[in-house]
Amino acid sequence: MSGDETPKDKAETLAWLRRISGDLATATLGRLEKTLPWYSDMPPARRSAVGLVAQAGITSFIQWYDDPNSTPSIAADIFDAAPRELLRSVSLTQTLQLIRVTVEVTEEKVANRGVHLREAILLYSREVAFTAADVYARAAEARGLWDARLEALVVDSILTGGADDELPSRIAALGWHGHGEVAVLVGTTPTQFDVDQLRRAARKLGVDALIGVQGSRLVLVLGRAEHPERNTEEPGLPFLQIARHLEPGFGPGHLVLGPAVPALVEAGQSARAALAGFAVARSWRHAPRPVDADDLLPERALAGDPLAKQTLVEKVFRPLQSHSTDLVTTLWSYLDNGRSLEATARELFVHPNTVRYRLKRVTDVIGWDATGPREALILQTALILGAIGTDATRRRSPSAQRRPPHGV
Repeated sequence: MSGDETPKDKAETLAWLRRISGDLATATLGRLEKTLPWYSDMPPARRSAVGLVAQAGITSFIQWYDDPNSTPSIAADIFDAAPRELLRSVSLTQTLQLIRVTVEVTEEKVANRGVHLREAILLYSREVAFTAADVYARAAEARGLWDARLEALVVDSILTGGADDELPSRIAALGWHGHGEVAVLVGTTPTQFDVDQLRRAARKLGVDALIGVQGSRLVLVLGRAEHPERNTEEPGLPFLQIARHLEPGFGPGHLVLGPAVPALVEAGQSARAALAGFAVARSWRHAPRPVDADDLLPERALAGDPLAKQTLVEKVFRPLQSHSTDLVTTLWSYLDNGRSLEATARELFVHPNTVRYRLKRVTDVIGWDATGPREALILQTALILGAIGTDATRRRSPSAQRRPPHGV
């Protein structure tokens, strides 16, 4: 046992270990080359860094053998011999393989030096293994905290519209697998929030998610993700259906989905619509959960949202106006007459079937059905906003307003 070793024997053993330390390091590197394929596939610079770790391990063992009480500091010093990026390129499993090979080579070299030295090697290797696990655990924790901060920064940039040239690289650093369309989902943060469960649920639905918690508000940036087992030609679920599946992960209250945009760098537009809808969703008494931000266009427009006003004019008023003035006139009359076919027909001096046909054409052109009460509100708001923006109802120019009356 090591306790039976005399000071003289120990001094001789230490001197011998120092003499052969170089040979041990060389033999260890040769064994790594033969037995570990990942080591031989490494670039020269990384192989050299791994060699530094192996050499540091042998040197630290000699120091520890001289003073066993120095275990914590000496074992930790092993991993300070290599650059920090080595932790990102060598996994914990590979590090433990490195320790095993080093211990095997050292045991073979000292096999004839007595049981006490072999026991010391086993004890030290155990301490190094625990230290390696601690180093990787702390690195993983630090990386997790960094990823969380970076994700919060990316989500905040999207919400505030502050996307810059660095946004794509930040997204890539987060391991974003999304491609194609993106939509933003805004709701409340649950009391017991499990971010990992929500992320797993999103991946099962074929989307990747950036998650941001802003006090009581929970924001998800959803992008369609590629999976090897998924047929890439198969269309993904609509975002509204995805939002319904993710709804249990949000707290009580309204849940608003912004419109889909072509790419993540354009997600700010979807975010602005979702946030504006979330702010006014309480004004729709029977709003579904989740609700499309575009279904809240009237409330958003009344609240002063310029994006909602522009959307209503561009998606409703202008397409109808450019298609046929009869459609605009019929829609105005139908809504003003309380959605009565007969009253509209009398006002326009046409048959009720003509009104039905024109209303069907309205639906074909813009996708909204004027016969439903909710969609009628959307269409009437669009007509009002469109009329305000026409030349006939536009305010006079300031120069005209300042012109003095005739004869003054």
